[in-house]
Amino acid sequence: MTNDTTNDNPDDQDGGAGNAIVTERLVLRSWPAADLAAVLAGTRQPHWAADFPDEGDRVIAGFIDGNADARGAFGQRQILERDSGLVVGAIGLFWPPADGSVEFGYGVVPSRRGRGYAPEAVRALAAFAHTAPGVDTVYANVELTNPASVRVLEKAGLEHCGGDGELARYRWKEPTG
Repeated sequence: MTNDTTNDNPDDQDGGAGNAIVTERLVLRSWPAADLAAVLAGTRQPHWAADFPDEGDRVIAGFIDGNADARGAFGQRQILERDSGLVVGAIGLFWPPADGSVEFGYGVVPSRRGRGYAPEAVRALAAFAHTAPGVDTVYANVELTNPASVRVLEKAGLEHCGGDGELARYRWKEPTG
């Protein structure tokens, strides 16, 4: 994983923020203003997977629109396939942290599930979040009725650390050595 500080791709118009997180197969970039506006307006962009946005992406677009903290380097991001350049999901931190802890959420469109994209994106974002000042814990809450999401968090290396019978909490433990 690298934290790209350049913006050489003209299709990656994230306002010049240059804060993309690059993994082996993915790019996690801030939401470009045009993509946010298109999701909110219900229109399509040519660089989206056929099934993007899904319902969760529309909810996140509304969250970003009403929350300035969601637009920063430690905010919400799109997930792009490096090979195709298509937007295939969203992932992000719910900034700012509270008491040293920051929550994240993610989603990958149905056409790209089962390829390991979600765990790859989760690992990259969680590691990146640990670089933020004042962040000690990076976690996700998942509904127990969503076993696929539980598997994503486990495959990404998060550890179960609590829950309430309906939700389970998983936290990122920074690798040692």
